[in-house]
Amino acid sequence: MADRSSGLATRTLRYKALVTDFDGVHTDNSVFVLEDGREFVRCSRADGMGLEMLRSRGLRLLILSREENAVVSARARKLRMEVAHNIKDKLPALDEWRRSNDLEWSEMIYIGDDVNDLDCMKACGLAAAPANARPEILAVSDVHLKKSGGDGALRELSDYLISNELV
Repeated sequence: MADRSSGLATRTLRYKALVTDFDGVHTDNSVFVLEDGREFVRCSRADGMGLEMLRSRGLRLLILSREENAVVSARARKLRMEVAHNIKDKLPALDEWRRSNDLEWSEMIYIGDDVNDLDCMKACGLAAAPANARPEILAVSDVHLKKSGGDGALRELSDYLISNELV
């Protein structure tokens, strides 16, 4: 994992929330469509354990997704994460959630993989990107993960945050 932030691990700030995109972060950005229109995706169970470890440390967890799909809601329930989906413009929705949870932008971590995540990543205190992220996302990310979305990127990020005592 490449850490592009200067001295991030030595900062005393502890983050209070992790916000994740769904497609390309929890998944490898693939979607399987059945002939009746139902969709399914592949997620990593390792991610679930990492998120559970973060939650046990008091981190608030939110999935913020452009897609409105039952699979997003089902995965959020399984992971015990809040979910906001069918969000076309993510920054205003994230700002509303932030204010309702009495958070400062600097207390939030955002992980995304595509251009609709850019504004949120720039606003939050720490931005992370899975290995499969778009170049525009990698350019604004503080932490570049070695793992791709759907292949343990969230677990890698969780381990990083915990081992560097950022949560």
